[in-house]
Amino acid sequence: MLWLALGPFPAMENQVLVIRIKIPNSGAVDWTVHSGPQLLFRDVLDVIGQVLPEATTTAFEYEDEDGDRITVRSDEEMKAMLSYYYSTVMEQQVNGQLIEPLQIFPRACKPPGERNIHGLKVNTRAGPSQHSSPAVSDSLPSNSLKKSSAELKKILANGQMNEQDIRYRDTLGHGNGGTVYKAYHVPSGKILAVKVILLDITLELQKQIMSELEILYKCDSSYIIGFYGAFFVENRISICTEFMDGGSLDVYRKMPEHVLGRIAVAVVKGLTYLWSLKILHRDVKPSNMLVNTRGQVKLCDFGVSTQLVNSIAKTYVGTNAYMAPERISGEQYGIHSDVWSLGISFMELALGRFPYPQIQKNQGSLMPLQLLQCIVDEDSPVLPVGEFSEPFVHFITQCMRKQPKERPAPEELMGHPFIVQFNDGNATVVSMWVCRALEERRSQQGPP
Repeated sequence: MLWLALGPFPAMENQVLVIRIKIPNSGAVDWTVHSGPQLLFRDVLDVIGQVLPEATTTAFEYEDEDGDRITVRSDEEMKAMLSYYYSTVMEQQVNGQLIEPLQIFPRACKPPGERNIHGLKVNTRAGPSQHSSPAVSDSLPSNSLKKSSAELKKILANGQMNEQDIRYRDTLGHGNGGTVYKAYHVPSGKILAVKVILLDITLELQKQIMSELEILYKCDSSYIIGFYGAFFVENRISICTEFMDGGSLDVYRKMPEHVLGRIAVAVVKGLTYLWSLKILHRDVKPSNMLVNTRGQVKLCDFGVSTQLVNSIAKTYVGTNAYMAPERISGEQYGIHSDVWSLGISFMELALGRFPYPQIQKNQGSLMPLQLLQCIVDEDSPVLPVGEFSEPFVHFITQCMRKQPKERPAPEELMGHPFIVQFNDGNATVVSMWVCRALEERRSQQGPP
């Protein structure tokens, strides 16, 4: 039996709550909580996510007095579960019985992949925050740890990531830069996303790209995709990152504003983090915004490696439909150009179509420059009046100002009423929407 402990916190009648997380075919994990009555639904999902890192849990169940399973998907249902449990505890105390833990059964949005359950180690010390999370050890480098340059070069070039340890599974997508695969990392038992890019470059340039990629490993933001390492095999570079089971936003239908708002908050926070490190994304578009069934939103494929960006550009000539007017015109690129791409991306997600109808694009693929001249010459599109809130319309309008200097600065983006309104940390809204969309997609595809 494994043990997790969170605390210290005020308790109801000094009653410590023990939650037993049942793991299918693998026993259980007991989680001791010292603030049971104040426990939130999201707190439980966060811990389940640490115990079952490859599962995509969006709800859990408990058994009532008749042995029926009751599903918990919200704070209200969480309160009902705790109320029921505490009533049974009082009854057990009155009868002098041993108090049983509260057993919960995680429900996954879809079956999890292979897991390193047998090697799982959980060691959580008492801390000041209820949101402390268990540390699950594995063989992958954590992108939240600051490593020395020597360590990084070893990990990136020829260390913990290599071709022999990767088992490729499904193809997740194709882009102008390469192909992305879902893969299994044998030593750690972790599911990864591996982007494989063909580059006809010299060995010296390979070394320069690896050096530039070190900064990815140093990134420490929950809004930036986790980077595990990279390696070259002949003329292919493989970049190994965190796997997001919801995929990229370009494959989803038109999004409701209350979902889009919370996604926008995460994207703006991710961009602000990159800008604080003097990194320009350079390729902001829906296909580079990833979601998972836990409601997390993360940016990927930002142009931190100048040499890699240049090498890809030489192989795939053209541009994409999300570029700012000044970039299409060959003028100076800066933060303001990322802001334009942010605006046009979220306008597309809100409308369910690309804002410039005269441009027939395919998921932002590269196209001849002359087809994009309308972005330079014409007025910026606007959201239809009456269909969206005033703060959202204003947010998009400001991001898509034709003059770069008129677009919001990073601090203005974070302080915009649209972002402030949805900056509530409610990942459940995104989680439930992603899960429903995935279920609908699977039902339309039918049985395999």
